[in-house]
Amino acid sequence: MLRSNWKKYTLKFKRPAGTSRGKLTTKDSWFIFIYDDSDPQIVGIGECSLLKDLSIDDREDYEEKIEEVCENINNYSFYLDTGLLEFPSIRFGLEMALMDLGLIGNRVYKGNKGNKGNKGNRGERILFPSDFTDGKDSIEINGLVWMGSFDFMRQQIIDKIESGFKCIKLKIGAIDFTEELSLIKSIRNKFSAKDIEIRVDANGAFPVDEALEKLKLLSEFNLHSIEQPIRHGQWEQMAELCEKSPLHIALDEELIGIVNIKEKKKLLKIIRPQYIIIKPSLVGGFKASEEWIDMAKKNNIGWWVTSALESNIGLNAIAQWTYTLGNKMPQGLGTGQLYSNNIDSGLYIENGKLLYNPDKNRNQK
Repeated sequence: MLRSNWKKYTLKFKRPAGTSRGKLTTKDSWFIFIYDDSDPQIVGIGECSLLKDLSIDDREDYEEKIEEVCENINNYSFYLDTGLLEFPSIRFGLEMALMDLGLIGNRVYKGNKGNKGNKGNRGERILFPSDFTDGKDSIEINGLVWMGSFDFMRQQIIDKIESGFKCIKLKIGAIDFTEELSLIKSIRNKFSAKDIEIRVDANGAFPVDEALEKLKLLSEFNLHSIEQPIRHGQWEQMAELCEKSPLHIALDEELIGIVNIKEKKKLLKIIRPQYIIIKPSLVGGFKASEEWIDMAKKNNIGWWVTSALESNIGLNAIAQWTYTLGNKMPQGLGTGQLYSNNIDSGLYIENGKLLYNPDKNRNQK
C-alpha cells in the first residue's frame, strides 16, 4: 500500500530576479513524498513548481489538489493520465516522485548516452541513470542574465563570459530598448557569433505593432533567437512574425495550457516557429514534454529544454532527462544557483557546463 504526503517550501533568491513581469524575491515549491508500507525508509520525492501569474495551475485550489492526489496515491495512474491536465506542475511532481521510487520507468531514447533505466536506484534521486549521473559527461547550458539596470546586466554578462559560458541568454523588455541594443552591441564588439552565442527572451513584452521592427534591429547583432517576443495567445500575429522576422523565434509561454495532442499539432501548424522551449513543470512533465519534442521533430522545428525556477530537486530530474535526449544545443538548466536556501544536490556548474557529482549525498529529505 502506497502512502503519500506533501510539504510547501519557499525558496529565497540571493538577489531579486528581474523579469518583464516584475522582480522575484521568493519562489514557492511543493514537494510530494511517496513510500510503500512495506519499506517506508525508501521515499520518492517530486517537486511541484509553479510560477505566479504564468502557470495555468496558479489557482486557489492548488494545495487542495495536491492533498487529493496524496490521499488517493494508489490511484496514481488516473492522475498521470487525465486527472491532472489542469495542474501540469502537480502532474510533473507526481511523475517525478513515482519515477524516483521506481514505480514507473523512464523512456530510453534512440542514440542516447548510456541511459541504463532507473531500476535499483529507488529513492536516490537517480531517475535517468547515464554517463551524466555517473559523473562522466556534462550538459552545455546557457548563462542567464537577469533584467536590471544597464550596469547590472553588463556585469552579469562579464561574469558569465569570464566563467566559461559560450552561450548567453538575456532577459529583455525591462529597460529602455535602445539601452538593451547597446548592451548587446557591446558583447558583439568583443565577441563574434562563433565565440559567444546570444539568445534573448522578451517574455512577451513587445507590443504587436512594434515587434517586427524590434526584431529587425535585434537581428543586426547576429543573435541565435528570441523567445516569446509578443504575449502568448496571439497565434495569427505570432505566425506572421515567425514568417517575416529575420531573427529566429522560439515559443515559450505559448505552449502553456495546450494539453491535448490535437491542439499541440494545431499550434505548431499555424505558427510554424523556428524553435520551441520545453519546460516540464509548465507543460505537464516528461511524457507531455516528449509529445512536444516528437511533434517538433516531425515539423522540422528545433527545441531545447529550460528549467522553470525549480529547486535542485526538480532541476536534478530535468537535467538527467535532458541528457538522455542527446540535444547538443546549450540548454537552460542553470537556475539552481539563484537561491540562498536551495536543497543540496550533486549538481554543479563549471565552464558553462552542468555536471553531476555522484559521490555527493543524493538523499535530500
